[in-house]
Amino acid sequence: LFAIFAFATCGGYSGGLRLSVDCANKSESDLSIDIAFAYPFRLHQVNFDAPTCEGKRREKLSLIGDFSSSAEFFVTIAVFAFLYSLAATVVYIFFQNKYRENNRGPLIDFIVTVVFSFLWLVSSSAWAKGLSDVKVATDPDEVLLLMSACKQQSNKCLPVRSPVMSSLNTSVVFGYLNFILWAGNIWFVFKETGWHSSGQRHAQDTMEKQSSGYNQGGYNQDSYGPAGGYNQQGSYGQVDEYGQSQSYGQSGPTSFANQI
Repeated sequence: LFAIFAFATCGGYSGGLRLSVDCANKSESDLSIDIAFAYPFRLHQVNFDAPTCEGKRREKLSLIGDFSSSAEFFVTIAVFAFLYSLAATVVYIFFQNKYRENNRGPLIDFIVTVVFSFLWLVSSSAWAKGLSDVKVATDPDEVLLLMSACKQQSNKCLPVRSPVMSSLNTSVVFGYLNFILWAGNIWFVFKETGWHSSGQRHAQDTMEKQSSGYNQGGYNQDSYGPAGGYNQQGSYGQVDEYGQSQSYGQSGPTSFANQI
């Protein structure tokens, strides 16, 4: 869904601006000069006619710049990301056993996810810069500077309508959201790979070896040796020089007379 929003808001864009040139001779004026442009933003191919305010002669002008590379790159990544997401969803639901067979599916999925995360970051950054240049090239005040009539102070050149760029701004936002989404998904795909499983097994084996070595060192929770017996009630016994056993509890040793 995020990929659809990304390429739809960029690839489906069309906009325009309107200018007004009021010549000193009113009959030569043109108060409604419409200039339309759209994706992929090859602005140097967008032509329009403008009055020269020198009789009926008009001049043919064009916008400046070609920003198709960054826009098409962004849309291409979005389309391929959508297709891969759709295919992966089908595999997850209907071919789960094939996906996990020989660990090949998770490894491929992990590598593709990392690649798409990188491509989303690069394409979104490139398109953000391209959009900034598109805004400058289609700024009505900048376009008016291209007209020879506007260089004469006797003529009045005014912008009537500026292009609406809200959908293009949204496309950049969705581009970075896709990067965050795919980059965050790297961890979840990594958990499906054999690399994560082998790491867990290695950590478990290490803990088991440490535990077995600790037990083999002679530690026992029930006794400390043959000379004295320790019990869980908190007492221990010893044999004195008269052959009598002497018991010590939590309240201290019992008297020798009591044991006689």
